[in-house]
Amino acid sequence: MGTQPDTDAVFSAWLAEHGGIVEKVSRAYAREERERADLARELMFQIWLSVPRFAGTAKAATWIYRVCLNSALTWRRNTGRREQRHAAGIAVEGLPAASPGPALMAEHNDLLGRMYEALHALREFDRSLLLLQLDGLAYRDIAEVTGLTENHVGVALSRARQRLAAQMKGVLNELE
Repeated sequence: MGTQPDTDAVFSAWLAEHGGIVEKVSRAYAREERERADLARELMFQIWLSVPRFAGTAKAATWIYRVCLNSALTWRRNTGRREQRHAAGIAVEGLPAASPGPALMAEHNDLLGRMYEALHALREFDRSLLLLQLDGLAYRDIAEVTGLTENHVGVALSRARQRLAAQMKGVLNELE
């Protein structure tokens, strides 16, 4: 994969097949739309840089997750923690075109925004694990991305889910 055209071709194919990973990771690590766009650009750049290092020993999606999660953590460290919270101002992307009605959509948007706020309140490690699991990765694949053992992934995910449930319990109580 040493030549530029090969890198560009692989990068384009990866984005076509796994571009949703960039969106999910940027949404999980950046609160504001401008920050998400900046992070998404950084993630795509890091994926492009990583193409020549891809040895093919892991699935492309696993490799892309590893690059994206590590890059998001670095981006977050380098830009500092953002204390601006917008519980009601988070844009919801990818909703179905046929909406069931404005009241139901407003409730859905509010709940989704609050869920992302609960995710943002978790430790970065927990957030990473939950994001990987929500995207359907098996414990083996999560272990490969994070460098943990499969057993440790199971234990860590169980604890992360408990922490998220505690965060969401507070969110759901606010809605009542």
